[in-house]
Amino acid sequence: MARLDAAVAGSGRAVVVTVHGLGGVGKSTLAARFAHLHTDRYAPVWWITADSPSAIDTGLADLATTLAPQVAGAPLEQRTELAVRWLATHDRWLLVLDNLTTLADAAGLLERVRTGTIVITSRQGTGWQGIATIPLDVLPAEEAVELLTRIVRAERPDADRLCEELGWLPLAIEQAGAYLAQTRITPLTYLDLLKRYPARMFTAAAEGGDAQRTMARVWRVTLDRLDDTPLAGRVLRHLAWYAPDAIPRTLLAGVFDEPDLSEALGRLAAYSMITLTGDTIGVHRLVQTLTRTPDPTDPHRQPTDIAHARDTTATVLATALTGADHRLPADWPVFQTVLPHARALLEHTHPDTDTEPLCYLAHRLGGYLGDQGNTTTAIALHTRAAHSRQRLHGPDHPDTLASRSDLAYAYQTAGDLKRAIPLHEATLADTERVLGPDHPNTLVSRSNLASAYRMLGDLERAIPLYKAILADAERLLGPDHPNTLASRNNLASAYETAGDLKRAIPLHEATLADIKRVLGPDHPDTLASRNNLAYAYQAAGDPKRAIPLHEATLADTERVLGPDHPDTLVFRNNLATAYKAAGDPKRAIPLFEATLSDRQQLLGPDHPNTLATRNNLASTYQAAGDLKRAIPLHEATLADAERVLGPDHPNTLATRNNLASTYQAAGDLKRAIPLHEATLADTERVLGPDHPDTLASRSNLASAYRRAGDLERAIPLYKATLAHAERVLGPDHGLTRTIRSTLETTTSGHD
Repeated sequence: MARLDAAVAGSGRAVVVTVHGLGGVGKSTLAARFAHLHTDRYAPVWWITADSPSAIDTGLADLATTLAPQVAGAPLEQRTELAVRWLATHDRWLLVLDNLTTLADAAGLLERVRTGTIVITSRQGTGWQGIATIPLDVLPAEEAVELLTRIVRAERPDADRLCEELGWLPLAIEQAGAYLAQTRITPLTYLDLLKRYPARMFTAAAEGGDAQRTMARVWRVTLDRLDDTPLAGRVLRHLAWYAPDAIPRTLLAGVFDEPDLSEALGRLAAYSMITLTGDTIGVHRLVQTLTRTPDPTDPHRQPTDIAHARDTTATVLATALTGADHRLPADWPVFQTVLPHARALLEHTHPDTDTEPLCYLAHRLGGYLGDQGNTTTAIALHTRAAHSRQRLHGPDHPDTLASRSDLAYAYQTAGDLKRAIPLHEATLADTERVLGPDHPNTLVSRSNLASAYRMLGDLERAIPLYKAILADAERLLGPDHPNTLASRNNLASAYETAGDLKRAIPLHEATLADIKRVLGPDHPDTLASRNNLAYAYQAAGDPKRAIPLHEATLADTERVLGPDHPDTLVFRNNLATAYKAAGDPKRAIPLFEATLSDRQQLLGPDHPNTLATRNNLASTYQAAGDLKRAIPLHEATLADAERVLGPDHPNTLATRNNLASTYQAAGDLKRAIPLHEATLADTERVLGPDHPDTLASRSNLASAYRRAGDLERAIPLYKATLAHAERVLGPDHGLTRTIRSTLETTTSGHD
């Protein structure tokens, strides 16, 4: 209003100003309010619906009749001429030309009138040479809510959600508010109706409302005016399936030919149906919703045309991802560009109507988001891809099997091994039956299953499976194939988990050299291999090699993948663990705290990696003697691990073991010893008697007995654990050396 006031200030020659914007944005309302506020400034004030030349002539003729009733019987052309002559010879009048289609329709009037004020409203945003223009946008969020609550009472959060869904467009908010007031429903119910019955809701007017001023009618009129550019409607239907903001113009280049595409975009922008920059397109979300809502009575929204636009959009987005590797940072921009638009397309398409391009999008984006740490969305996308592909192709199609395998891996990444392992096993059996034991997809499926066994702590099944996979990969793919190198890395890590460092470290070292030679020093697989080797050095009690390698790997990973990538957080956590193992809590604690903060933000508080970092931080507090922070953090972490992962998950068992050790450090043996005993029993049952975590748990229980002065139970348990560790881990393993040293101290001077 202030800008309109400023634009018409002054007198003398005619002042002409155009208010333009999307249909329903409030142009006419603004002009009407302006006229009402300034009745003392203008006389007369005359309003003409100016959507055609004949309508303008009729409006001027009616003005002449009002000014001079005696000419009422004169022909229309004569009365129109009288009105123009009157306007040209008087001042202090206001003429509103509402909904003017083009400047040419009023050219004759504007050329002859030299005094007074003319306010034009139009959906056309261009072509106003020499005339002041005021673009009108949607309401600010606060004012949108104020408009709604002025019409109907509504709770603030619900009103916010409704206004946001309506894109803060005044006409849509007014229409919704009137409907709410009449039907006595809540904003949330309206949103549900809008989602389930959009065609009905876009044409619904409250009792006494103007049926011609519903959203469906307003925008149909706009598209009718674009009939001379047939491609405009096709382009708009295509754009309706994207996210509303920042649609890359390049994505349309392969669908529509130039210069027709640029002309269609320009016309749509001129009528405020879209916004354009040099590189991107924006569309009001309500325009999109209406455009993709079929209506057999509307020539612009025929069901077959809308379905064709949806399928074309899916093909365009799927093609953009073809050949891109979600693991490689160089390809991330492609995924980041496609992601918001593919998610919008999937959200607005019922899974029962998914086509293969839509399945492909869900499959590829699930892999990307899972790799970026968004496991919840990854699981949802992989589930959709698997179900839709089974419906389209059947349960035995290779694409269906690939989606099932990726879904199982997403469960595994989220720590849900109870669903991951059975699905891995069933998928592997079907893949071997359908594709054969030597197919590359079969090897991938077997590798994923072995990885899940290792995560569960079931090394008796994991290690033999890894060995067989490596042998087959070398035979079928060759020793330098990336999948073969990954298999060698996985086997080395399994040896490390089992405490077999004599085999783990040489295999890690040789694998790293080959991966670096084949893939390059900055490939994510190379970085992961370096991290695994550093971790093996750490497990061997060799901090002089472990810590520098951890530090260098972390620096390179932050440079290549970025500071917030899940792999970067893994490597930071591992470096902090190395500092802790080296007895340097002053460096470990800040690094754990920073890693925990980032993991909570990126992965969420319940992600297995977040829980692991909380457990590590609590243990480091304990090592630093800060039991006031260690005990509550261990207790809270254990409760969350049992809830999220289950009581038998290896990470849960490790957290229980650490909590018992913290009680012991605090001198609370009444809680420490029973918890150690129960944890050891569960660890032996779940992981087996030879697992390193089992040996650590037995050593910790012996330590608790020793602390309680019960050497009759402590010393035999130490001796048995040491013998077991020497046999399983070897005499030089860090845990073996720790147990031996503690036993020697305990038995010194004791018979």
